[in-house]
Amino acid sequence: MSSEIAIHVESVSKCYQIYNSPRARLKQFIFPRLYNLLHKQPPQYFREFWALKNISIEVKQGETVGIVGQNGSGKSTLLQLICGTLIPSNGTIHTRGRIAALLELGSGFNPEFTGRENVYMNATVLGLTRQEIEENFDAITDFANIGEFIEQPVKTYSSGMYLRLAFAVAINVKPSILVVDEVLAVGDEAFQRKCHTKIEALKKNGCTIFMCHMQHRVLFLCAIKLYFFIMVN
Repeated sequence: MSSEIAIHVESVSKCYQIYNSPRARLKQFIFPRLYNLLHKQPPQYFREFWALKNISIEVKQGETVGIVGQNGSGKSTLLQLICGTLIPSNGTIHTRGRIAALLELGSGFNPEFTGRENVYMNATVLGLTRQEIEENFDAITDFANIGEFIEQPVKTYSSGMYLRLAFAVAINVKPSILVVDEVLAVGDEAFQRKCHTKIEALKKNGCTIFMCHMQHRVLFLCAIKLYFFIMVN
């Protein structure tokens, strides 16, 4: 992979096995092994659902790329494959540098741990040393702006507090690649503006940004931006 390429996706497909019942899943686990011992063609107790088929993408370092599509079109699946939380059925994926991901609200958080403990745990998973986490901890808590709740279990957090802390960790670990699902639709307008300002700062520093949006949401955001442009001018 060229040193200029941050994300390289080549002929990637992802297939899920859909079972009609737990019994069908159990049959699929047992009977094909028996049929193979008898050198017979095993039956199939599931149907295939292809979330992605033969997808190829290249994203250069420092580029910002957005994927637009309807629910069920495979956007989130592709992002999870790039982050390594899913394994492709076919094809290869290569990335360069540290990846920070916001794939699902509060994903990776342990609800029994405090906000502080989750910051340390998530940042460690992202590859930071304890010293690096301590150096960035104040920046994370300042951005999250959840006050004394940082010492409380995250199971007591509102959805907005979850998002604030998850985003604060992701953007303060100095990622080479930032992968963002549709989680930024959560939270008030002021926080969304704060997030987009931070993303712009990462972009200027050479971070590669890969994100997805639903079609109707993109149209809505464009309409809002156009409205404010007309009002200002």
